[in-house]
Parts: sequence; structure tokens; C-alpha cells
Amino acid sequence: MELHNKDAFSEDILPVVIVGNGPSGICLSYLLSGYTPYFSPDGFHPNPILLNKLRENRNLSLFDQDLEYLCEGVEGRSSNPVAVLFDALLLPDGDFGVDCASPLIWRHEPERATPHLVLGKGPPGGAWHAMEGSMLTLSLANWMELPGLKLKDWMRDKRRNLRNDRATPAEIASYYQHYVSKMGLEKSFACGTTVTSVSRASLESGRSVWKIQGLQRRASSGEGIEVPFSVYAENVVLATGTHDIPARLGVDGENLPFVCHSFWELEAAISSGRLDRASEPLLVVGAGLTAADAVLAAHHLNTPVYHAFRRPVSDPALIFNQLPKLLYPEYHKVHQMMSQQQYKVGETVVNLSNQPLSSPADGTSPCTCYPGYLSFPKHHVAAFRPDGKCVLEDERGLQTVLQVSMALVLIGAHPNLSFLPEHGRPLGLDSEEPISCRRNPLDVDPYTYECVKEPGMYAMGPLVGENFVRFLKGGALAIVCDIIQKQRKKRQEKCTRSLNFQLTNCTLEA
Repeated sequence: MELHNKDAFSEDILPVVIVGNGPSGICLSYLLSGYTPYFSPDGFHPNPILLNKLRENRNLSLFDQDLEYLCEGVEGRSSNPVAVLFDALLLPDGDFGVDCASPLIWRHEPERATPHLVLGKGPPGGAWHAMEGSMLTLSLANWMELPGLKLKDWMRDKRRNLRNDRATPAEIASYYQHYVSKMGLEKSFACGTTVTSVSRASLESGRSVWKIQGLQRRASSGEGIEVPFSVYAENVVLATGTHDIPARLGVDGENLPFVCHSFWELEAAISSGRLDRASEPLLVVGAGLTAADAVLAAHHLNTPVYHAFRRPVSDPALIFNQLPKLLYPEYHKVHQMMSQQQYKVGETVVNLSNQPLSSPADGTSPCTCYPGYLSFPKHHVAAFRPDGKCVLEDERGLQTVLQVSMALVLIGAHPNLSFLPEHGRPLGLDSEEPISCRRNPLDVDPYTYECVKEPGMYAMGPLVGENFVRFLKGGALAIVCDIIQKQRKKRQEKCTRSLNFQLTNCTLEA
């Protein structure tokens, strides 16, 4: 869809504009397009309290029910109650790995559809199109799917097989792009768009609306040409995710050429031959899943790896200590490496470049399990030096200097909210800190996802602390329910004003 500039006093106002076309924006578009969830006449749910509540109003859609009431007594692995509720309805007993049938049925009711626009930089699927294509997703396949199209069925049609009930990011990205086409949502998607400003605007009629401005790449305008656009909306939804800006350490030398901040730079170094089995070790900084993927990728190619992270290996908050071993064998392997081959303070650092690539049968090597790997728990980077050296420091202040060929800092990412005043800081739980999925998400009403400090602006997905596709779908439900309530209230007020006007005229005539 090509966008056009609207006149500064245009009355052509969209009810909803969604910034972000990843799974959050796609799911919200699906619900806004008239796809409506109902409790099935023969539906069952293992939670007896929720089951009884659903039976009370079995003829009403979820959009017409009291979400706060339905949320009571439902527990799950999210701090957002509507996310837990919708997950429980889409994936009953999902935490136990049970593939129970959902008690919901979906009806397409076009009369319920709310006109909306979804803006995204790339094709539908968002950041999933930029993720490494061969690693398996953390979530089970059915946790990644969106309502109305089972991922397993789509994979079967594509003659692809799931490994340990998990798919690759490339497959997930393809699924999301197909989903938009399959569900007929394409008419609401404007891809190739970069939003540069979201601000309040007062129209000639006195209405206060949102003005969304940006640039759109258009094939008809020549390659690389970006055309300005502006649209107006009653409500705006932030669904941008948090993969835009890699987090940085903030230490000396971090801008040196050998210090990188994305997995893709590792892939490029491997592809170009700049990093191989004969290289000085690669330093991976971080203890998340992306850091683990980097360790696995380098180890697979026999590239030596130093691995530094702040937490102890046994820390319960470490993601590896929360994953079932049978479902995630590759991450369990990395956790074993982190645990079994730790650097001991005071010892001479093993020269991994000179280490044999396979373990000797007699077990004489100091690192017999995983040659070419050494972990540095409870260490942080103190500085990078121009000669390719990295200074690590432990919790007691003792320093270790490592010679590396490349340093890969993978400690998370921040959302790009540059289109908002002060990068969105005033909307966070702590208005003095940058917006962060883990530490400072946007402050929203738990049952509507409307920003507490900015009425008419909503947020969902990672911006409100939901990192898993499984739980971000609840945000879509909450937002649609609230917008429907607003529209219903507006119609009632309009009818009341009309009735009062008629009564007034009748009185005057009498």
C-alpha cells in the first residue's frame, strides 16, 4: 500500500494506526479485521473457574466480555493478566507441553472490522526477517503461531519438518508473511515505511488526534527513493519490538573495529574467512541466547572462543537454568561448556589457538570436554585496546588480559523510539530511565494496554515486557476490546445528543 500526505487539516482520520509489523502488529490487525473469538458450544477448559465464567456468557464474543473478570484466578508465566488469559484460551496447559485443543472458535464478522493501518520497515514479520536462519527458536512451534493458522499445518504444507517441535527463525518469518496474505490483511499493511514522528495534532474542527509522519520506499519512485507521508489516527499502537539498537557496554575502546554488537557481524566474519580455526580466539560477551548461538556457531567451525559474562553459572536467573534439557539440547551444551571449562582466577589463561581441536584419549588436556572454549563467569569488560587485547575484570577487581581476533558484545537491545518526544522516556515506569523491555517497560493499564500517561496511545509486545510471541497476543485482545468499548461509548453519546436535540425541538414547538 502506498501512503500519501494528508492535508494539515484533513478530517480523514483512521481509528487505529499500528507502528510495527512484527507478530504483535499482525495479531492486532487480525483482530481488528473482524476475526472474532467465541467460546465454542462444546468447548472445554482444564481450569474449572475459567470454564464456568466462559459458560456464563457463551453467546458473547471475548470482545464483549469483562476481561478483568475473566482474568481472575488464571495464572501463568507473564506479569500481564490479559496475556495469561488469552494464552490459557489459545494454549490450554501450554506450560506442560500438552497440545490441548483451544476452546475458542473464530468467526469472521466483517461488520465488526475497524479500519486501521500497519506500518513496518520491511515485510510482515518484523525482526524475524533479520534473525539468523539456521538456529532453532527458543519457543515451541505452537507457541509461535497466530490465531487461525496452525504453524504445524503450514509447515506440513511446505513439506518441512519440525525439529523437537521447534522451527528456525527463517521459517517463522515466512509463516508470518504468509499469514498476512492468507488472512487477507495485506490491504492494511504499508511496508517499507520508517516512522519519524508521532505527535498530537489539533484539527480545524477542534479534534485532537495523532499525526504520524514518516518516509516510505516506493518501487514506483525508483530504487532507494523515500517519499514523505503523514496520516492521522484516533489511536496509535506502539508495536515496534526491541531489536533495533544493540545495547553497549560503555567502556573504553568499544568503538574499535574489532568490537562488534550483532550476530550478523560474526556471520560476515566467518563467511569472509576473517574468522576461522587458525584465528586468535573470538570473545563473546553476554549470557543470553544470542550469545549462546554465537558460541555454538564459532565452536561448530572450530574457532576458539572466550566467553565472558557477569553472572555465576549457577544463577537461577540465567536463562539456561530455566530451560528443559530435553527440549533445548544445544543450549544445555553451552551451559555445560560454561560450567565445566571455567577460567580459574590466578591461573595462566589457556592459549586456545594452540589447543588441539579434539580431546586426547588419555585426558591429559586441561580442557578435555570442549576444546577451544573457556568461560569467564562473574567477569565484565573493563576496556578494549587498539592492539586487539581485551581487559576483563572479576568481582574483586582482578584483571585478565586476553588477545582476541574479534569481540562480540551480545547483551541485549533497546527499542528505537526516536519518533517520540525524549525517545519515549516519559511513558516508562521510570520516566528518568531509557525504555527497556526488562528494566523499564512502558507503563500501561494491565487490562487495556493503554499508556497511563498518554490516552489514545497503546503499547504491546516487548515494549510492555512480553518477549515471547505466545504472550504478546494478549495485548492485541486487550487493545481491541478497549477500542471497541470506546467506539460503543462514542455511538451512545452521539445517540444521546441526537435524542436531546430532538426533545429540545419538540419542547420549543409545543
